[in-house]
Amino acid sequence: MYKIIIFTFFTTLLYAKNPNVYAVLGDVIYNNVDSIEKLQNIEAYKDYKLGIKNYVSLVHETKEQGFAIESGDDIESKGKYLSTLRELSKKNDFYIRKAQNSYKNAVENEDSTLFTTLVNSGLIDTEKNKEDILQYYFEHADDINTSGVIQSYLDEDAALKNKQAAQARYKSKKEREAEKIKRIRQNDLEAQKRLEERLQEEVNRKKIEIRENQKKELTK
Repeated sequence: MYKIIIFTFFTTLLYAKNPNVYAVLGDVIYNNVDSIEKLQNIEAYKDYKLGIKNYVSLVHETKEQGFAIESGDDIESKGKYLSTLRELSKKNDFYIRKAQNSYKNAVENEDSTLFTTLVNSGLIDTEKNKEDILQYYFEHADDINTSGVIQSYLDEDAALKNKQAAQARYKSKKEREAEKIKRIRQNDLEAQKRLEERLQEEVNRKKIEIRENQKKELTK
């Protein structure tokens, strides 16, 4: 039982991260392998099924070798490891290009099943193609299962609209407050103007009264 636990621990550790040896090459290969493996389940890739299976197997073997080199158990194989990574890198690029071409064909041929599968495959730059993905979805909504990437974009869009609505409400509130302050200031200005007019009328009345009194004094 103890041995099984240890084996499970190291197996989990093995696939939890990638070897640091030649990580620039290795990381891309190891991070894409699960997505490439899923291509086997796509009808359009039935002719590549065996090749993909062999590729995936070699990637896992190479990853184990990378960890062995990193731990110092197989340092002599470092050159061979690099050579294998270079070959795997070419195949990785091939499958990615293949997936990208299949994605374009799916859009052109309106193959919604293939389109959805590739969008969720992890081999398509969905952020770069986000606008086109959503455009295709809205044109073929009845034929598409929105789970995965498309649903996440729809959720983001809904959240954005909610945020914009909240901002609009907040802006409207600010505008109402600004209008209220403007009205108060306008009322204050009008009240000040009326007060000044009354004071001026009072001054004018006083002046007239003084002149009248002066005239009366002169005629006595």
